[in-house]
Amino acid sequence: MRVVGVIRKSKRERLRKEEFEDLLRSAGYEVLVILEQNREEHPKYNIGKGKLEELKKLVKKFEPDKVMFANRLSPSQSYNLWKELKVEVIDRWQLVLEIFERRAHSKEAKLQVELASLQYEVPRVKEAIRRIKLGDRAGFKGMGDYQTRHYLNHIRYRMGKIRKELEKVKADREVKRKKREEVGFILIALAGYTNAGKSTLLNALAGEEVETMDQMFTTLDTTTRRFKLGSKRVLVTDTVGFIDGLPPFIVEAFYSTLEEIVKADIILLVLDVSEPWKEIRRKFMASLRILRELKTLDKPIIVVLNKRDLTGEDDVRDKEEMLKDITETHGINVHSIVAISAKLGDMNELYRALEEIVLMLPKYRTFEVVVKDPEKVPRLISLINAIGEVLDIEYGEETRIKAYIQTGMVKELTRFGVKLRRVPDEKTGIA
Repeated sequence: MRVVGVIRKSKRERLRKEEFEDLLRSAGYEVLVILEQNREEHPKYNIGKGKLEELKKLVKKFEPDKVMFANRLSPSQSYNLWKELKVEVIDRWQLVLEIFERRAHSKEAKLQVELASLQYEVPRVKEAIRRIKLGDRAGFKGMGDYQTRHYLNHIRYRMGKIRKELEKVKADREVKRKKREEVGFILIALAGYTNAGKSTLLNALAGEEVETMDQMFTTLDTTTRRFKLGSKRVLVTDTVGFIDGLPPFIVEAFYSTLEEIVKADIILLVLDVSEPWKEIRRKFMASLRILRELKTLDKPIIVVLNKRDLTGEDDVRDKEEMLKDITETHGINVHSIVAISAKLGDMNELYRALEEIVLMLPKYRTFEVVVKDPEKVPRLISLINAIGEVLDIEYGEETRIKAYIQTGMVKELTRFGVKLRRVPDEKTGIA
């Protein structure tokens, strides 16, 4: 489909033309022309009246299928523009939802997209009803007063039904998550701006071949894979990509997916280090805003600068230092910043950072394991190293193993007929 794009920039909305074009291409549109304006928002049309006249001429000249706004339009602005242009007008978030609809494959992802779309539609249907009351005969998608009101009730009914279905999905996911924790898995979530290389990183960590494309929002379906960090058992989950100014209705609809970040032990915040510094900073701050909204900034975070193979080492070091300055200035507790190339398998810095952070997790405590049967010792040591780390072994009539152990795995170890007692940690003194 052929479109004319419109982007209005202001002090409040510093939208990027390049990102808007990427969104349009990701949705499969042919971009005829993009009209730009620098001004504050016009209450009736979003853009100024002079620019609207210019847009009318472009619509008449190119006869596009749609006019796309990079800005978010209010329901009344959408209607006013449609009335002037006589062509379908959609905004940034409707465009994002179109991309989501194309990318959704699993039942959960399709439900989340439908919920977000219906939430987006509600205020527009209400606006149509308001205009009918004013005698405008606007209707909604060609529907009259009664049909429009009936459609609004249908939307609300469908939203309630979808929320119930997503609650079931959430409950099932919680059961699976608890089982994973019970058998000693460490949970890692990949987060970050769309198209930063999260799926490529998942493939590199887990040795998988999850679909990757140089497009925005390739991943909507939550993907969890297993990998080993030394002898530790780890699960890594890819999540939906962020975008600047992600609206609350999309965050709400995709909460069951984003909850993987909320429940994770460690967050890997992925950035594309090959991009210009201004872009990295913008996307980093946008990602932090979403993590703050999800109340996850207190979790251990590793900032992963991906695609280091596409830029020079000096450039990587400079960007690392600037990111450190930002985290210090804003009081963001980031464990470490590491540079990698997931595509080339250059992951050593990330593995080192993960090894450092794992045993600092709250789920680990120092225990003394007392074993009477010497034949059980080798198997116990192997199991402890898979779920923690052996610190010291004292052999004798009773073998005493001092180790970091996940508290959730204590019950599993007692099945070996051993005794466990918590002892003070050498570093913190906490028992």
